[in-house]
Formats: sequence, C-alpha cells, structure tokens
Amino acid sequence: MRLAFFVNDVPTEIDEYTTTRLARAAVQGGHEVWYVGVGDVDAGPGDGELTARARAAEFQEGDTLETFMERIKERDAERIVLDELGALFLRNESIDDLRDRSWASPLGVIFGQLLEARGVTVVNNPSALGRATSKLYLEEFPAKIRPRSLVTRDPEAIERFAAEVGHCVVKPLYGSKGRNVFMIEGQGEANLAQMTEAVLEDGYAIAQEFVEGGEDGDARIFLLEGRLLECDGKPAAFRRVPTGNDPRANISTGGHPVALEIGDTERDIIEAMSEKLVADGMFFVGIDVIGSKVVEINAESPGGLQSIERLYDLDVCPTVIDALERRTKSKP
Repeated sequence: MRLAFFVNDVPTEIDEYTTTRLARAAVQGGHEVWYVGVGDVDAGPGDGELTARARAAEFQEGDTLETFMERIKERDAERIVLDELGALFLRNESIDDLRDRSWASPLGVIFGQLLEARGVTVVNNPSALGRATSKLYLEEFPAKIRPRSLVTRDPEAIERFAAEVGHCVVKPLYGSKGRNVFMIEGQGEANLAQMTEAVLEDGYAIAQEFVEGGEDGDARIFLLEGRLLECDGKPAAFRRVPTGNDPRANISTGGHPVALEIGDTERDIIEAMSEKLVADGMFFVGIDVIGSKVVEINAESPGGLQSIERLYDLDVCPTVIDALERRTKSKP
C-alpha cells in the first residue's frame, strides 16, 4: 500500500504522538509511507493532477520514535503524485490552523474530497469530516447517549440554559486540548459573563449539562470501523483523570491516564453509535465518555494511542493499518 499521512506541517510534528506511531506501524508492515503537510500540495494545470512535496518515512533497526521522526524531517522533499496513492490518512487538525493559518484550516477536507473522487481511499471520510470536526456532530446521534446541550452565540441563551439545567460545561463548538472549557455551577454563577465572553471569542459555544462522575475524569475509547478497537483481547481505551482542582481531564492540560475496563455501558454506547459511524465513513475515531453519556466525538486526528502503549504494553497501530489496507484493497 502506498500511504501518505496528511499533517498540519511536517517540521512541527511531535514524535510521541499517535500519527508517528501509525506511520511507524505502516513502515514496519512493509508499506510505502510519506508525510505531506497542508502547504505542500500543488494542483497542476490541465486535469488538475495533485502533487505534493512529500517526505519519505523509513524505520531503521534501533530507531526510537524520536530518531524515526528526525529522519523524516531531515530528508529532502520529493515530489509525488497524490492521485497515485492507495490511501491518504488525514491527520491534520484544522482547529489548530483556524487562528493563525485560516487559509490552511479547510484544506485537509478539500484535498481529501478531490483525491477520494479520483479513487484514493481517504480516511476519515472527508465529506463527512466537515461535520464531524464540530462538536455539533454529537447531536446527530441518539439522545440517550449524549448530554442535553445548547449551541448558540447568545450569552443570554447560555444564562437561561444554566438556570434551567444547573451544573453544566461551556466550551467552544470548535475547540481542542481543553482551551476555554469552563465549569458552571448553575444559576447565579458569579463569573458566567466572563466565561461566556471568552468562549464566544472562538465563535459558537456549546453548553452541556454536567454528567455525574465528570469530576473524576472521562474515558477515551477508540473505535475502528464502528467497533471497539482491540488487540490481543485488550481494548484501546483508558480513563483520563484530572489533576488537582482542574475539571478538564485532557492530557494536554495535565490529566493523566489510568487503565479502563470496558463494561456493558460502554458496549451499549458503541452499539448505538456503530451504524452511523460506519455510514459516515468514520474509520478511526476516539469517543470521550462519562458514565452512560458521550460528551465528545474526536473524528479529526484522534490521539492518545501513546497512553494505550504505556498502560498495557500494547501497540494497536498495526491493527489500524491492517484495516486500512483491507479497505484500500476492497475498492474496485
């Protein structure tokens, strides 16, 4: 399989993250692997053939993730024809580009759609990813598995919501890494106006009722082709526990991972989501769960597989790459 990982910018890739682990697994599986940044693509004249200044990924004996990634960054870029790829794995985060490189934010979806139309296997499905990137995507799933929520740019609507549901969380509709996530105790919250103002600086806000147990963190569960990602009988899932008094459990905000057992509640949630995820082409996603509710769907560059590797001494990345290869081969 000829595979490219589409990232924000190759020189800024972090070796410890999930994308590097997936690329390592692909190379070790005998696949031809390339890295392409958002700004590395050219659309040629005539039929509009897409090419890219890409960097090859090669894993050598004794490599660590750090040396593997360093070699990718140090290589001279080579021009490849993206139309000739077997698969393109979209691993860029459009939200990271939204503020400082607004021109770059939509291009993963756009280039992905162009290549998919030309027969390249693109994951996650770029046509659906435009919706799935937003936290509003969760509202398309059954009400029984998600908390009551409100999406708005009206501060008074958020105030009314807090008065009605009480304890709730307010965060940007497009956001990541725990930025501008606030806990509201309920009606009369002293700092509600300031919290709302900060969130609305990023566009629309989403207010969600607080789910009991949220103070103890959330569970990150990885799904592959609509099913629980498992390897050697172990699930790709862990609980993220917040640090100190910070209610955010994101690893990037200081939360730490602990092992998680998948029970009937989690399996019921996955069952309720599976059919739609498959229909939408959501090949690889991470869902964040508190109790019996999904609080977020991470469809764009879901991360955290490093925690799985450390907690269980388990590398699930080959399972993901094998599934992608099967998908690529099954295309007419």
